[in-house]
Amino acid sequence: MYTVKYSLKALPNEDIQVVPEDEGYVRRAWDRQIALREYEFLAKTVKFIGVSGRFKHVVDLFGTPEGETPAGFRVEYSMKENALLEIDLVRDISYDKNGEKRPTGFLFSADTANPHEIEPIKDVVANLTCNPGIIYDQFINNEKANIGHKYKTRNEVMKEIGNILGPGCDISVEVNDPFADFGRILEEVAEFREMLSEYRVVIKIPHMGPINGKNAEQLLSGDKKLSARYDAVPTADGLRGHNLALRLREHGYRINYTLMFEPWQTALALQAKPYFINSFVRQRIGTSAYISGLYAAYRQTLDDRFLENLRSFFVEWDFLSAEDAKADLRLVEKMARETVAYRKLNEPEGFDGLDAVRHNLRMLRRCNLEDTRLIVCSLDGTRNYPDLDKLLVEPEFSDVIDRLVITADPAYLAKFTSSPQVITYQRKFLNAAKGEK
Repeated sequence: MYTVKYSLKALPNEDIQVVPEDEGYVRRAWDRQIALREYEFLAKTVKFIGVSGRFKHVVDLFGTPEGETPAGFRVEYSMKENALLEIDLVRDISYDKNGEKRPTGFLFSADTANPHEIEPIKDVVANLTCNPGIIYDQFINNEKANIGHKYKTRNEVMKEIGNILGPGCDISVEVNDPFADFGRILEEVAEFREMLSEYRVVIKIPHMGPINGKNAEQLLSGDKKLSARYDAVPTADGLRGHNLALRLREHGYRINYTLMFEPWQTALALQAKPYFINSFVRQRIGTSAYISGLYAAYRQTLDDRFLENLRSFFVEWDFLSAEDAKADLRLVEKMARETVAYRKLNEPEGFDGLDAVRHNLRMLRRCNLEDTRLIVCSLDGTRNYPDLDKLLVEPEFSDVIDRLVITADPAYLAKFTSSPQVITYQRKFLNAAKGEK
């Protein structure tokens, strides 16, 4: 049985003409295959073939090689007036160059601002995330990473990252001061857009909780503890991030809504219409294990010393405020019990610490934001990635797995390209190549 393949290249004839000034651009999409039914419809309907203004802008902006369309865009067609078939490029990081889909529905991302780490992973990732900690602490002010102190400012780093990464990779970057005047924030994000282009830039907006422009200073001095408990949140403070995200979206920016640890944050975060939402994994798993262990010990012994240890832990990790150092132990017991139950630590849903990931994928399935994706972030340890890898093939999530992005430090991802037997077999192969027995 023979299969005939159809493409736009077969359409032009005496009755169907390419718009002369668009010819060089149209040829970039010539070989895009179309279904027989689509071809038959176009052959009867189309009189002219051209490209959109955005198509030209994208191709020219990224210096796309002749005959290609850039990664990070899908090719779309629409019928315009006068029987014109217009070819367009729509931002979509699921696509590689020439409108081909990436190898897997789920995507990879990197958490780094180090150009030396980005270079070897640039053709694998579809997103890169930066925040002030990654940019300043982990790179600019880190003598081992910023060799020779070559990069001195955030903008220098971001420009270099933009130069290294191709058009197919989104770049999520966070403003330095989310409590600044909105006009100042607009100026800052406009700089990012100028450096990275409107197609690649994504603005990270963090959840604020009870933190505001006045009490944020408490996190910068003394014991660096906030006097307010995490859930003692004035409405204006708790919704500041949501409203900031919505305002920036009105100015044409895509939003990466960050600092999401608990499933209960998700539904409200989606009201901000973000491009990315997040599930932070590492710290949540670590605190879960500690809380679960001490609470189990308390239940077995009824020894209040375990609750006292839990109280200190809750203050250290911001479950309680600095002013709760002498909180009633019954409150501590209740918090521990509810945390273990909510995080489903003793159930298949949450034994691996990924209950929030499962919840967020289900939430995406039910929301009306078709382009919103989930970033699973803050991965570490020997189990985080392998457990997440198993989740990727759970049948329940097969219909939404293409909305998931995995992000981590490049060195962490690199660990999982290997296994012990790689060394075993390479030893054998390399010695065989030398002619040894």
